[in-house]
Amino acid sequence: MKQICYSLIAGLLFSASACRTAPAEAPVAKQKLMWLDCSANWERFSDPDSIRYYAAKCREAGMTALVLDMKGTSSEVVWPSDEAPQLKEWKGVVRPDFDFVGTFIRAARDNGLEIYGSFNTFAEGHGIFRRGLIYEHPEWQSVNYIPGKGLVPQLEIPGKSVLFTNPALPEVQEHEIALFTEVARRYDLDGILLDRGRYDNIQSDFSDFSRRAFEAYIGQPVERFPEDIYAWEPDGEGGWKRTDGPWFKKWIEWRASVIHGFFARTKEALAAANPRLKFGAYTGAWYPSYFEVGVNWASNRYDPSQEFDWATPEYKNYGYAELLDIYTNGNYYWPVTIEEYRQGSKKHLNETDSEASVGDHLSVEGGCRYSRRLLAGRPFIGGMYVEDYKRDTVQFKRAVEMNLRESDGLMVFDIVHIINRNWWGPLRRAIEAAETDETENR
Repeated sequence: MKQICYSLIAGLLFSASACRTAPAEAPVAKQKLMWLDCSANWERFSDPDSIRYYAAKCREAGMTALVLDMKGTSSEVVWPSDEAPQLKEWKGVVRPDFDFVGTFIRAARDNGLEIYGSFNTFAEGHGIFRRGLIYEHPEWQSVNYIPGKGLVPQLEIPGKSVLFTNPALPEVQEHEIALFTEVARRYDLDGILLDRGRYDNIQSDFSDFSRRAFEAYIGQPVERFPEDIYAWEPDGEGGWKRTDGPWFKKWIEWRASVIHGFFARTKEALAAANPRLKFGAYTGAWYPSYFEVGVNWASNRYDPSQEFDWATPEYKNYGYAELLDIYTNGNYYWPVTIEEYRQGSKKHLNETDSEASVGDHLSVEGGCRYSRRLLAGRPFIGGMYVEDYKRDTVQFKRAVEMNLRESDGLMVFDIVHIINRNWWGPLRRAIEAAETDETENR
């Protein structure tokens, strides 16, 4: 009996000793992405030495990855492509002939950074400079339903800078996927992120093609188009209001099915071209109104019809979160905390919205927590727009820290603002503070 007790005690002491001496499991560092816009940084990145310099600056600031804009809104791409025109000049600056993408990849690797290629997916024209494939292929353009004007093709909308195609067109989808797979085969990237993988706004697309495709989807004709989808009516105050028709909710569902189908096709094509590539997307974080651009970025386990009257029970089937390896949202708000939002002006107009909205999700903290719920536990990277914070470095740092605390990483849009404001120090200190806080709270 004594021998058994001694053995038991010895075993417990050994176990306790092992627990004390076993090395602690190192925490996994969160991803921190720096976005590099194509046109905004055109001249700056027209020299290999400058590319290497800023890659090192990103590493020193605590970033772990670069997101290189490879296709701008003008359709032109930054590599010699068989599928699209190569961008060689922007605003009078001609880029020297060197391997731009290869130089960035080498600079990233030399600094221990991942590198992703991003694409302005369904944007195929710059209306201000009148550049892009949409001018060569006007049949690709989206047709918008504009208040007081009716159905207007994108090329006929005065002052429109970003010209969108119709995402439902097979030839448009084929073109975009051909670009993605060309890059996947040619370059040693870590992944590809789709930006503007959406419809232009709630007004698009009302082309004849979309009408026929929608009618096929619902299995019957739409008698009054577009009024049976919705109608623009005067609001009595000099503006317009949207009155939804009998097919509005089904139309919203169909558009989400178009984008989901395209993402599924893209994932399959990329897996065939380069199986190790990560496939991802970047969207706005304002889910309650993001249906206006045909995107359901939530998990297919989340059912928005339980919360929103614009969603059908089938809408959840087109949540594309499960298709993605990496996802970053845009928590593009001045209020950092939910409390700040509640104390300030409530209404907020997001970039893609047809009208201002309200809700706790219109803050960095609220946007992250809301995204966490909608994604059903899938990881996501909290994104921030540097210019939201103007010259206020304190608010900027708080936003960095909040994204890192409440999401699985940080995406900074865009490096041009960090450079112009010389906020490398505030960015580094905010990242260090967030990571120190996380380590202490483990």
